[in-house]
Amino acid sequence: MIIDEQLLLQQLRDPKTQRRAFENVVRQYSEQLYWQVRRIVLTHDDANDVLQNAFIKAWQALDNFHGDAKLLTWLSRIAINESLDFMRRQKNLTLVSTDDADLGVADRLMADDYFDGDETQAQLQEAIASLPDVQRTVFQLRYFDEMKYSEISRLLDTSEGALKASYHIAVKKITEFFHSRD
Repeated sequence: MIIDEQLLLQQLRDPKTQRRAFENVVRQYSEQLYWQVRRIVLTHDDANDVLQNAFIKAWQALDNFHGDAKLLTWLSRIAINESLDFMRRQKNLTLVSTDDADLGVADRLMADDYFDGDETQAQLQEAIASLPDVQRTVFQLRYFDEMKYSEISRLLDTSEGALKASYHIAVKKITEFFHSRD
């Protein structure tokens, strides 16, 4: 079901219709945001948790959204930031706890009941996970979501030139990752 964004924004601003409108927002954008988050945090359960937190933050910040950007862009920014925060917390936990530290990303994905890829896809995710946060995010938005650099620029508040450089470097590192495995 496609929602008229202008009508939705009016409903989100009206206290009488705000809750129902936000339910529509969640229904409309959950799947797309889930996959953006999932490609960053990798596992289904973590993606669900992060997405739920992102929607909570969006609900709490609803009065601050003025419609300067598209609703999906605003929600994506929240979801991506929440995903990156989650990954930073995970890195800090991994430094403290070694329970999963000896399992690589590919091994964890292959053990995830919700992962439906093959070994090569799991290794690609491991290569992507090895990238710095910004390069990983730019690569995922460009490669998987097929976003234009202009859209990513608005989403991440970064110049298109810097994004192109980050993407190029990410592709080079991923290629090197696979060549080192030969």
